[in-house]
Amino acid sequence: MKKMNRKKFLKSAAAVTAGSMLLPGCGPSSQERSGSPAIITDKKFKWYMVTTWPPNFPIIGTACNRFAQKVLEMSGGQLEINVYGADELIPALEVFEAVSSGTAQAGHGAAYYWTGKVPAAQFFTTVPFGLNAMEQTAWINHGGGIDLWRKVYDRFKLRPYISGNTGIQMGGWFNKEINSIEDFKSLKMRIPGLAGRILKEVGATPVLVAGGEIYTNLERGVIDAIEWLGPFHDQLMGFHDIAKYYYTPGWHEPGSSLEMIVHQDAYNELPLHLQQIVDVCAGYMNDWMMSEMFYKNGTALQELHNNTDIEIRNFSPDTLSALKIATEDTLSSMAANDPEIREVYSAFLNFKKMIRAYSDVSEKLYYTLLQ
Repeated sequence: MKKMNRKKFLKSAAAVTAGSMLLPGCGPSSQERSGSPAIITDKKFKWYMVTTWPPNFPIIGTACNRFAQKVLEMSGGQLEINVYGADELIPALEVFEAVSSGTAQAGHGAAYYWTGKVPAAQFFTTVPFGLNAMEQTAWINHGGGIDLWRKVYDRFKLRPYISGNTGIQMGGWFNKEINSIEDFKSLKMRIPGLAGRILKEVGATPVLVAGGEIYTNLERGVIDAIEWLGPFHDQLMGFHDIAKYYYTPGWHEPGSSLEMIVHQDAYNELPLHLQQIVDVCAGYMNDWMMSEMFYKNGTALQELHNNTDIEIRNFSPDTLSALKIATEDTLSSMAANDPEIREVYSAFLNFKKMIRAYSDVSEKLYYTLLQ
């Protein structure tokens, strides 16, 4: 696939904004204007997918490349998607705006990156002490989550998809022991989303640092602690060389869904069979990424155990209890002050109550009694 350079891309984007020309697939289609269904056509389409991840970032970024390749193959070359990592065309945290404006037709990232623009979006990534990966996927795909997600994103002309999951993450890297909630006070920690807000409530200072800057900031003492993903990616980043303690569990991200967003007009312009290919391949990307993440985290944790001097610690029950109370207080306050958050959070809690009645007598019982 031929890549577009940044200068050409931005020039094209400016033209889109001015209305003098459109990137393929960005304009309102005749079917959209008339309300008629998409029909089979041999017209070729070319999309640009921008992501929040470094180019070819293992598992997460490469899953985007796999998605694009599958779409190309299944469409017989009719829909070509060029994938760009962070800063190749646009900065990582401008993906939402780029796709919302139609500058790019698709993007990949995590919904909680857009909390400043869409506060309710963070619930579609993860909630501290919330749902695990299987439960989160069930809520979005079958429990009404996707309908709420699309309702929240509709005003931005975005069609969201669940397209990956990190599984439960680790609790983070620290250079001092965390024995109680008091040890979080005045701690500068790289942590995004709801978890950052919760840590602020218990006295920590949350810091949002781009992935490429995390190592240097921790090494130089700009921040005191970090969370990133899980053993596989953390090992690649070399955090075990500059931090002593690796804490678990990842209370803050028990099953983080990643998202693909598609500009709604670009999607509407596709014939029906290409729309369905996009839909199916997004689901394929979700399953592939989740299973690859689980496998590689297992192998990486074993390597960290065997080949490094780090200490893997559990957060104490009292620490987790205090964090859970802070989480509930924070979420309740947010819901009270924002009708959209209230709607999403209420649906989330109702699903969690229902699904945990089953999880407690199935997976939880299996792990606690049968191992």
